[in-house]
Formats: sequence, C-alpha cells, structure tokens
Amino acid sequence: MADIIDQYGDVIIYSEEGHPTPFYEFNGQIAANPYGVLQVLLDDDDLEEVMYNGGKQCVKIAHRKHGMCRTNIWVEDEEGIQISKNIASFTDVPLGDGPGMVPIFDGRLPDGSRVNGTIPPVSPDGPTLTIRKFREDPITIVDLIRWGTVSPRLAAMFWTWVDGMGAKPANFVIAGGTGSGKTTTLNCLGMFVPWSDRVLSVEDTAELSIHHDHWLRMETRAHRPDGTSEIDMNDCLKSSLRMRPDRVIVGEVRGPEAATLLMAMNTGHDGSFGSLHANTANETVKRLVNPPMAVPAIMLSALDLIIMQARLNVGGKNIRRITEVAEIAGMEGDTPRLNPIWKYDAGQGKIVETGVPSKVREIICAAKGCTPADFEAIVRQKEQILTDLVNREIRDIESVTRVIQTYHAAVN
Repeated sequence: MADIIDQYGDVIIYSEEGHPTPFYEFNGQIAANPYGVLQVLLDDDDLEEVMYNGGKQCVKIAHRKHGMCRTNIWVEDEEGIQISKNIASFTDVPLGDGPGMVPIFDGRLPDGSRVNGTIPPVSPDGPTLTIRKFREDPITIVDLIRWGTVSPRLAAMFWTWVDGMGAKPANFVIAGGTGSGKTTTLNCLGMFVPWSDRVLSVEDTAELSIHHDHWLRMETRAHRPDGTSEIDMNDCLKSSLRMRPDRVIVGEVRGPEAATLLMAMNTGHDGSFGSLHANTANETVKRLVNPPMAVPAIMLSALDLIIMQARLNVGGKNIRRITEVAEIAGMEGDTPRLNPIWKYDAGQGKIVETGVPSKVREIICAAKGCTPADFEAIVRQKEQILTDLVNREIRDIESVTRVIQTYHAAVN
C-alpha cells in the first residue's frame, strides 16, 4: 500500500509499506539532452543530490524535504558512460581507461553543480555519478532561521562576529560531517561581510555563492594526463594573499593550506574563515594540528571560533543544526583551551547559550571601545531585524543582503 506524501509538476512522492525510504516517481516527457534521463532530476530545485550507481540500481536522490529517495529512473551502463563523458567534457577531463585518460573525475556543471564520477574498472559495478546540485534560488540566513538550523539570536551573534561591529571581525572555521550543511552556512555568513571589504575565496571545486559586491574566487586544478601541472589549494591561497584581500574564505581545508589560512588570520586578514570535516570542536583542533594540516599549535591563537554543524535524525527526519560554538580562549601549554559558549540541547531541540563568558565579545568591545551592554544592544537590534525578515517572509538573497548592507552603511 502506498501513501502519497508530496506531489508537484510531473512528480509524485509516496511511501511504501515495509520500505524505509520514499519513492520519487517522474511521469513526464524527457527531451534529448547531454544528461539523458538525469536531466529531469537536475531540473528539480527540491533535490540536493542525484546519485547514479550504475545500471543495476535505480537512481537515488537526496530530497530537501523527504531525505533519501528511490526513483523510477534507471540508466543502463552504456548510456551512463556516455552521460559521464558528456559531463566530464564540461570539466575538460578526458574520461576513459586508456593512455592519457582518467577513470575518475571531479568538477562542476555549467550551472555550478558539483559532480564526481567514476567508470570501470575503478567502479566495477558500472559507471557512477554523484551530483550535488547548485540551487538556483540560494539559501539565506532567513531560511536557516525558519528551518531551525540557527536561532534568531545566534544568527544575530554570527552577524556581529562577522562584521566585528566595524572594529574586529572574528576568525572562525565551520566543521561538521559530509552533508551537514557547512557550505550553505558559509554562504549565509558571507552575506554579513560588509561590501567595503574585498573578499577572496579558494576552493577545490567552486561551490560558494556569496552575494557580495567585491568578491573574487579561485579554484584548484588537478594534474592532467597531458602533463598539465596541478595547482593546489595552497598555491591558490598563497596567490590570493598577494591580491590585497581584506578577508579570505577557504571552502574546505584539508592540508597545508590550513597553516597558510591561519597565517593570513595572524597577519591582518581579520574576519577570514573556512570549513573542514570534523565531528566535535576538540576533533577540529586535533585535525588542525596534526598531519596533513600540521598547523603549529601557537598559530591557533588567531582562530576565534569553531562552529560545529551536524545532520541529526529527529523523529525519523534528517535535519541540519548548528550544534556547538566554541571559542579558542587561550593556550594551556601547546593545547588550545576551548570555551563552549553555545551548545545544542536535544531536550529543547535547539541550541542555547551556556552562560560561559565570551572572550570574542571582550575582544570586539575592546577594539570598538564599547561596553558589554552596548554589544548586547547591537545583537538585539540585529536579532530584531532578522526576526522581522522572517515574519515578513522576506528571504531572497538580494532582499536580505540589501537589508544587511543598508544597516552597515548606516552605522559605519
């Protein structure tokens, strides 16, 4: 027995008794195109990821509302290889298993969607494609508040940490597991950067979409079979520091570029930030100071905040939440001392302040020449602005950014 749980356009989504994942059924026509039957999934803005695992399985999707779903879409191996080659051509990768060719590729589609693909013999069960879709209507901080990812007060705190009240922006990293929403949060926090600042971002595959008036992005290049040399994250980051940035954003920190980012934070590029994979604030510190990142512990004093994000299962649904905000409050020998100032309370189903005194607030107040009461008044003012946007259902990126930048222009 099937129960319809959603329906739009040519799509019906229903649950089936005895199966844990919903079924996504497409019943429309598909015109000829380079992506074959996958095109209908790429056209659906309610999908986060499209996962093709070869011709022996149906195509799977990650739906923004309904989580992981099966579909009625199947792609035979031969067609899958051709689609993979078509997609690889957009990234200038010679996909194949012969001389001068590669059986694995990473890249992005013309619309900005990120793609990873493989063909046999690397994937012996057939070609694979995993496409993380680029959302045409970008998510904003208002959406994160509406969805409960952050509270209005924490969002106002983010705003104040990012702009530093025009005096001392905070440096931070966002850490979490795969699919926890780190890139989305980076994009949303980028909206708080004043347009008077020059922003440079560095990524392996360009995913960031910051609505900013003075933003330059750089992207790495893998070594190619024709001898074209690799340009890695550290190469891009070092080059970006010669371009007079006020702030630097690193899409995903994995290796030696971590030390370069911390060096930038230590040398006047306040308000810089990045993301990395880790499950706790303590694990984030351990990853930073150990190979392959190998950041000298003393350099971590330039890092103000670690923001943890996770994908949680609540009531049978996957939700994304900011689960912790910890400050690097000093050093105890070679070990950074962490102060958790916000923690997720599972009982309340939301993140709450711990009551631990905030060092970042002290630093911003000292730089601004204001009192903690002044700081609190600014946070409450920003909280009211964001709450008003939520209540008025103003969430598009241009409108939200305009409100934020109008505020910056008025107070600076």
